[in-house]
Amino acid sequence: MAKNKFHDGPGPSQRQLRVGELIRRTLSDVLMRGDVHDPELNRISVTVGEVRISPDLKIATIYASPLGGDGKDELVALLARNKSELRRIIGKKLDLKYAPDLRFRLDETFDQMDETRRLLAQDVVRRDVES
Repeated sequence: MAKNKFHDGPGPSQRQLRVGELIRRTLSDVLMRGDVHDPELNRISVTVGEVRISPDLKIATIYASPLGGDGKDELVALLARNKSELRRIIGKKLDLKYAPDLRFRLDETFDQMDETRRLLAQDVVRRDVES
């Protein structure tokens, strides 16, 4: 595989970040407006936290969670079931050469933040931090 002469770093390139953010915004708008023809998906308020896209821009991993936290397992299944329609909408709205394959994962960022807060609130940890 040829190296990108403009990007040698360990993280995503500017292009990956830009396309990922465009997909995140577009997907958030589509889900918020209820443009998908699935009443089960439309009844859930979805937060799209992050989109990571592969270097060749052909695979987009979408991290989403239901607003309020109820129905996490159901959300990933509903998004996967409507993957082809969401992919078509994203491809049309973003005018990309290839619409990326969409893969959905549960966004656990908020759960991790809660766990970190819980750990930092413990007396033993608080004593170590304050010392």
